[in-house]
Amino acid sequence: MGDRNNPGAKAPGLFASKSAAMKRTYSTTWGAQLVDGGVRFRLWAPAARTVSVVLVDAGERLTQLTKSPDGWFEGVVTGATAGSRYLYEIDETLRVADPASRFQPEGVERPSEVIDPAAFEWPETQFKAPAYHELTIYELHVGTFTEQGTYEAAQEHLPHLVQTGVRAIELMPLSQAAGTRNWGYDGVHHYAPAFQYGRPEDLKRFVVAAHEHGLAVLLDVVYNHFGPQGNYLPRYAPQFFSAKLATPWGAGIDYGSASNDAVRRYAIENACYWLVEYGFDGLRLDATPMIFDTRPKHVLHEIVDECKRAANRTAYLIAEDVKNEVTELVAPFDGRWSDDAHHALHVAITGERGEYFQVFADAPIEHLGAALTTEAVHRLNYLQNHDQIGNRPLGERLGALTSADAVRAAAAAVLLAPGVPLIFMGEEWGASTPFLFFCDFEPNLAKRVRDGRRVEFAGLAGFDDPHTLAAIVDPASIQAMTDSRLRWHEIERAEHRAMLEWYRTLFRVRADRIVPLISEGPPASSTYRTIGQRGLTARWQFEGGSALVLDANFGEAKQAGFDEDARGCLVFATHGARYAQGVAPSWSVRWSTGE
Repeated sequence: MGDRNNPGAKAPGLFASKSAAMKRTYSTTWGAQLVDGGVRFRLWAPAARTVSVVLVDAGERLTQLTKSPDGWFEGVVTGATAGSRYLYEIDETLRVADPASRFQPEGVERPSEVIDPAAFEWPETQFKAPAYHELTIYELHVGTFTEQGTYEAAQEHLPHLVQTGVRAIELMPLSQAAGTRNWGYDGVHHYAPAFQYGRPEDLKRFVVAAHEHGLAVLLDVVYNHFGPQGNYLPRYAPQFFSAKLATPWGAGIDYGSASNDAVRRYAIENACYWLVEYGFDGLRLDATPMIFDTRPKHVLHEIVDECKRAANRTAYLIAEDVKNEVTELVAPFDGRWSDDAHHALHVAITGERGEYFQVFADAPIEHLGAALTTEAVHRLNYLQNHDQIGNRPLGERLGALTSADAVRAAAAAVLLAPGVPLIFMGEEWGASTPFLFFCDFEPNLAKRVRDGRRVEFAGLAGFDDPHTLAAIVDPASIQAMTDSRLRWHEIERAEHRAMLEWYRTLFRVRADRIVPLISEGPPASSTYRTIGQRGLTARWQFEGGSALVLDANFGEAKQAGFDEDARGCLVFATHGARYAQGVAPSWSVRWSTGE
């Protein structure tokens, strides 16, 4: 893809601008919609007696909305237009932003802005998203991907992603959260892309630019909870949540109750909205086991069905089910995030056994073989991601925990396995910067977050000392975010350039040798066996008769017991095709194909 000698090169034949332009609009049940003569405002507030729209552009103008028996307040405000800023006044006492606002230009506690989605002219495009099995995904956080932390600045690095071999970008959540910095999982305005990265039209320009470079764009979305600051729904729609539906982040969202159709529409339409109005090519749904529903058709299934219809094109739906807890519920999704392969490989190459690695500590290679060969094509594999780095006390990347040889071997296993691979921003060059958890909450909440994380980390090996705990960067400090920003100049250093070339080679091999093989369909069968403490051999047999074989030694010592020669045609090897006398070198990976 692209011309490696031309940093600005685009993938050939994937995009062409034309004189005509397209409009992308999606009508939502909630929120503000432009109509003839003004703006229709709609809020579900079943516990409120009255709701008024307050236009705040020049002075204040209040318009009372009409309440329906099912709890909806609705009305058209004449004179309101695109760019108008507004609040809802509940029972003449509480003023709040619109929970379905399309933009919060000054944050969650300030007025919402009416957005005209038809004002943005989308160029007609010949871009066609690749098939799911062809994806190589690059997860990034807009605010720390560049020094500027904006959509516009992120565009400058799209050629780098193309040259690396990336086929799709996955943006961490953009829903507006409190303050000016956040991972995105504390969003309270799920229709409003975070103002700190740019305006809605800037995000749309980013998607256009990515498509021009042949890159699909996915968005991480959160339908299991709202953030802890700026969410006023419990004040006027308390049945939106239920304390009986416990999540790690507070009361869960009640999608199942008979009177809660509005709650379901909020999430279902939000998913469709990002695909239609912003041109995203897919969604990753966060923590699906924490999305509860008792209706015959689960809200997750409705989201998949309506997204596929609304997009009217390729749209990837990926579920995070890290512990394989809701496998039947996520079956309709194209793919699934699962931590099994990551945890097993992490234990094998770092020796860490604490916390959630304990289950994998007894036999990491056994767990790795099972993870790689189960639902091989639909599982999404990763060596690093935002959670596995950012939820560590010091936010260390894998390169800070083990040797470069170990990282290269692990990458060769993950990136060439049949499952779709994902890498985290900076992983491709072994970035030295940490990725820390950060937020920007009001002081009392910020203190609870800081203290809570230190209590959690106090149980980890090496962090039972107060002085060590005190050294952890305060997640509410600006330092936590600035320390996490990528330093792009690192690529010019020899050790980082070498790692980058390693990843680029692996992605080329995947595109040239692995993708054509898995295009035949999912494996008809797959098997594995362990060899010694750190050796693994695995085989995926495809319907067409071809087979893919992995031989790997994820240990510092040599390991005997492998076949001397690669079975069939060599695809890739870290240490050559032949293991003399069946002894695999340390940190070695060999891929081959055969019948």
